[in-house]
Amino acid sequence: GLLEIVKNENNDLEKINALKLFCETELGKGAIVCNDTPGFLGNRVGVYAMQIAMTEAFKMKLSVEEADAVFGRPMGIPKTGIFGLYDLIGIDLMADVLKSFIKELPEEDKFHEVAKEIPLVKKLIESGYTGRKGKGGFYRINKTDGKKVMEALDLESNVYSPSKKINIKSEKVDLKSLINRDDKYGKYAWSVISKIIKYASSLVPDITKEFNDIDEAMRLGFNWSKGPFEMLEEIGVVNFFDKIDEYKDNIFLEKLAKTKDEKFYGERQKYTDIETLGKIKKTATSIDGNNSAQIYRFKDYNIVEFTTKANALDYDSMDALKKATDKPLIIINESMQFSAGVNLSYTMDFANKGDFKSIKKFIRYFQETCKHLKYSDHPVISAPSGLTLGGGFEVMVHSNFVAAHSNIVIGLVETIVGLIPAGGGCKEMLARWLNTEEAKKDPQYASLKVFDIIGYGKTATSPVEAEPLKYLKPEDKKIMNRNSLLEVSKNILEVNRDFKAPSETKFNLPGKVAKEVMVKILEKLYNDKIILDHGMTVGLELANVLCGGDTSIEKTLSEDDLFKLELDAFMKLIETKETQDRIKHTLSTGKPLIN
Repeated sequence: GLLEIVKNENNDLEKINALKLFCETELGKGAIVCNDTPGFLGNRVGVYAMQIAMTEAFKMKLSVEEADAVFGRPMGIPKTGIFGLYDLIGIDLMADVLKSFIKELPEEDKFHEVAKEIPLVKKLIESGYTGRKGKGGFYRINKTDGKKVMEALDLESNVYSPSKKINIKSEKVDLKSLINRDDKYGKYAWSVISKIIKYASSLVPDITKEFNDIDEAMRLGFNWSKGPFEMLEEIGVVNFFDKIDEYKDNIFLEKLAKTKDEKFYGERQKYTDIETLGKIKKTATSIDGNNSAQIYRFKDYNIVEFTTKANALDYDSMDALKKATDKPLIIINESMQFSAGVNLSYTMDFANKGDFKSIKKFIRYFQETCKHLKYSDHPVISAPSGLTLGGGFEVMVHSNFVAAHSNIVIGLVETIVGLIPAGGGCKEMLARWLNTEEAKKDPQYASLKVFDIIGYGKTATSPVEAEPLKYLKPEDKKIMNRNSLLEVSKNILEVNRDFKAPSETKFNLPGKVAKEVMVKILEKLYNDKIILDHGMTVGLELANVLCGGDTSIEKTLSEDDLFKLELDAFMKLIETKETQDRIKHTLSTGKPLIN
C-alpha cells in the first residue's frame, strides 16, 4: 500500500527519513515523501485518470462495459475499470472529492476540464444510486425470475439492461498494439493514455522532481502495473511524439521532445533504498525466456518472472523454470499475483478438441518440472505475493525456501473446478502432515487431514493463517514490505551457499482402511446435500490419491508413485463432462458451479 509523507521547507529531513524507514520496515508501506499540494501524488493523478477515462467514454459514446474493458487489464489497471471503480468508491464520495480539487487547484490546471459536474452523475446521486453501497450505480444487481442479474446503465438512454461481457481480445498489457488499433477501443485507449501522460508530466518539477515517484504512487495506491511515465516508456518516445497533438507549457515533454531519448527513464523506485526487483531487473547481464515467463540472468543467480494473465501457468512457464535452474533461482514477480494456478483456458482448448493426450503430456511435464525444482543442484526460492493457488502453490511448495509477503492468498483449490491437485500438491501436503507427531501415532491422521484441507479447497489469506494448514512452514520467511522480497531471497541464497538438495521423500500410507473413512465423510456430505453427484466423484478420486491407492501401511511408496496417482485421478476427472462444465462456468463467470 501507498503512504505519502508530506513535507515542507520547515521539516527536519532526518525525522522525516526516520519516519519513512519505520513505515517501510514495520508497517510494510511504500512510503513516498512529497510536497504539500492538493491530492498529493497518488490522488492528484489517479483521480484525474479516472475522470479522463469517464469523460472520454461519454464523449466517444462507449458503453460502460466497453470503457471498463479497455480502461482495465489491457492497460495494466485493475479489472474493475472506470465505472466499476466509481461504483466501488461511491459516486457521491467521488463528487465530494472533485469539489475539493476544484476549490484547491488553480484555474489554469487541466483538472478543471475533467472535474465538471456530469448531469447523469448528479441524477444518480439524487435518486440514491450511489454505487455498490446504494441501490446500484453504473452497474446494479437486479432480480429477475428469482435470479440475480448484473445490469449496466446505458449512458445515453439512462436505462439498465443485462450487462454484456466485452472481449477486446487483449490478453496481455501491450500498450503499443492497444493504442494503434484502428477501432473505437484503440482511439479511446490513446485518448485516455495520452492525456494521463500529459497531465502527470505537467506536474514535474513543481509537484515532485522525481517523475517516477508518480509512477510508484499509481502502482502502490491504485494497483496499476505501470505508471504514466512507464506507459510512455513502453509506447516509445518517438512513437508518442509522432501521435501527440500539442503539449505547450509542459516543461517535461518539451525537453523530452528535443532529446527524443528512448532511455529517459533511468532508475526505478528511487523512493526506497531497498534493492527491489524493479531496480535490479534493469541490471541483468542477459534476459532470456518466452511468452509466459522472463528469465533475468545475473552473475550468481537467476530470476524467473511469470508474465501471463494472473500469472497462470502453461508449458512455457515450466520451460522457463527448468531452463533457469543452472544457477540458484528466485521465482518472483511484480504483478498482483504470484500465480493463480494452471491456465484453465489452455487446458480447455485441448479438452474441447478431445485432445487429452496433450493435457496428460502437459501435467506430466508440470510434475517433472516441480520435482526438478525440489531436487535441483542449486537452491530454488519462491517469493510469493497475492494469489498463490493451485499450480502456483505447487511451484512454491516444491521450492527449497520461501519468502512470503504478508498479503498472500494461498491454497489448493482444484476441487472447486472438479479437479484434484496434480503437480505434486497432494504429495507435498501429505509429506508435511506425515511429519507431525500425531501422524507418527495414527497412520490415518495425515491422509484424513489433507483430505479435509484439499477437499474443501481451503485457502489462507495471510502467512499466519497458512502455517496451521502447513501451506507454509515455521521456517519460511514472512515479510511485511513487498519491496523487500528480493533482498530477503538473496539473503537466503547467501546463507545457503553450501546447499545440498534434499533426499527423496518416502511415503507409508494407510490405503483401503483410510479410504473407507473418507467415503463415510463423503456420504454424509452427499446426504446433507452439501455436495452433489459430481462432488462425490471428485471426492472419491481425491480419497484414492490421499490414502495411497491400492497400498497398505507396510508398503513404501515413492514420490513418483504419488505423482502417478495424482495424474491418473486428474485425467479421469478432466475427461468428464461435469468437470468440463465446472471449468467453463468458472472461466465465464468467475464463480464455482456445484453439480
